[in-house]
Amino acid sequence: MDRKAYEYVDSKLEQRKKDIIELLGDGGARDFAHYRELCGFIRGLQTAQSELGDLVRRLKEFEDD
Repeated sequence: MDRKAYEYVDSKLEQRKKDIIELLGDGGARDFAHYRELCGFIRGLQTAQSELGDLVRRLKEFEDD
């Protein structure tokens, strides 16, 4: 994977996480269900970032072989 593409996607995921965390910090959750939904989004974004990082590492290992 192109390093710039990885950095772009990772930065978009990170910015979305920050936006949601800011919303939560500002009391933006309408109710507990909305709070749980936003927390789920954060977990999903963290999982996506982790999977993307693993993919980049595996591709790098593959290229090095």
